[in-house]
Amino acid sequence: MTDYIEEIKTILLQARQKAYTTVNTAMVEAYWMIGKRIVDQEQHGENRAAYGENILKELSKSLTGTFGKGFSYSNLYNFRQFYLTYSEHDKFYTLCRKLTWSHNRLIMRVENIEARNYYLTEAAEQNWSVRTLERNIETFYYHRILSSGKISNELKLNLANEQQQPEDFIKDPYIFEFLNIQQPIDVKESAIETALIENLQQFLLELGKGFSFIGRQYRISTETDHFYIDLVFYNYLLKCFVLIDLKAGKLSHQHIGQMDMYRRLFDDLKKPEGDNPTIGIILCTEKSETVVKYSVINDNPRLFATKYMPYLPTEAELIAEIEREKLKLNFSNQDNKINNN
Repeated sequence: MTDYIEEIKTILLQARQKAYTTVNTAMVEAYWMIGKRIVDQEQHGENRAAYGENILKELSKSLTGTFGKGFSYSNLYNFRQFYLTYSEHDKFYTLCRKLTWSHNRLIMRVENIEARNYYLTEAAEQNWSVRTLERNIETFYYHRILSSGKISNELKLNLANEQQQPEDFIKDPYIFEFLNIQQPIDVKESAIETALIENLQQFLLELGKGFSFIGRQYRISTETDHFYIDLVFYNYLLKCFVLIDLKAGKLSHQHIGQMDMYRRLFDDLKKPEGDNPTIGIILCTEKSETVVKYSVINDNPRLFATKYMPYLPTEAELIAEIEREKLKLNFSNQDNKINNN
């Protein structure tokens, strides 16, 4: 009897969302057009810097008097930068218009063009909230994937139309600043595991696209033994299970052997017909490149060892970490070329 009420509520909610989206798109378009007009007007002055500053001051005073707040000098400057950043019509119309002004304002401040295009594409296609976008920019989300060789230097602008590969989803390092664990790190693996589950939404956000949580301390049994996997996920984009083992310390060959066994067991006992092979990820606080190089990880595209940082590093620390990973990747690629020759 009350079904019709719920249907009417749904109609109204959809109408409000549609109206909000329409208004937002119109405002973003208006800000871009205002920026374009400001830039066009600046071309008339001999000293463009001074002339441009006077234009913004005069325009701010006039618009504020007519329309009220929202047209300060700094906002008009942002409109100008918005147009200069996305003067290419295709990018503006296909991506910028899908996002709010708050999204666009954050993204256009990213200096690296490839990173900016990545955030623009992902925020639009994955419906990132402003808070999610801000966190991903602050934690160098794009660069952490790039540092592990997961994205080519020429940005894949349309990942959804390409075949998804496991390496496209792996970051190094992972950042778990939402756990509020301070340095020095003196926490047991079980405590970190519990904290990750208690903050599952943020954890899934850090893992990336397509992940859904299956279980913690997931038991897998043979005729004679029981084994317990720290965390099990399923990724619907990769169409496979993802096993995660947490290690509060340095990576060892025993950790790798254990995860490789878990992955093989899961394939034999749990993987549905038609799914891709299971992925195994060992998350450790210290990764040994020597152990990685001379272990089965080096030859297994479904097995990964990556570092996690349970605190938010400084920008300098994170950049240094990323540069170390890029350097290791370059050495690895050189070794492969030598071996192939």
